[in-house]
Amino acid sequence: MVERPRDEAGRARNPRPRDRFGRPLPVGSVGVPRIPDDLNLPPQQTLSYAQQLLDDGLAFNAHEVLEAAWKNGPFAERMLWQGLAQYAVGLTHIQRANPKGARTLLTRAVTRLRAYEADRNTAVPYGIDHAGLIAHAEDLLAALDSGTSITEDRLKPQLLIR
Repeated sequence: MVERPRDEAGRARNPRPRDRFGRPLPVGSVGVPRIPDDLNLPPQQTLSYAQQLLDDGLAFNAHEVLEAAWKNGPFAERMLWQGLAQYAVGLTHIQRANPKGARTLLTRAVTRLRAYEADRNTAVPYGIDHAGLIAHAEDLLAALDSGTSITEDRLKPQLLIR
């Protein structure tokens, strides 16, 4: 049995290249650039980078950027970043033509985003378009439930209030 590569903390790492939807490709293939495992950006840079990836149709990579913020950020903001990361994974599942996975992750994202807001007495930080993202996710969920086609343009939500 071949041992999987692991980082210094013992977490399994998959060095295989990935396609634009995050699916592993055969060893030696050319995939999209990977997000570094040790990514740790300030919140505004995280949001800017994730937005650029979403705009480029790379929701899986945006998820990895947002997941890094979830795992590295302050404990008090983890539910917010987790909700954003799950939102991006929901978009990834739509790109992969997996409506069941999309429904599950978008529903989790909405739940976490709503819970984050309910637990705070202040506005959602960093200019995140909390209400717009929830409305967008609910629109996508309605489209999934009705079997309506979802275009690539609909998979590029705006993370920040304009």
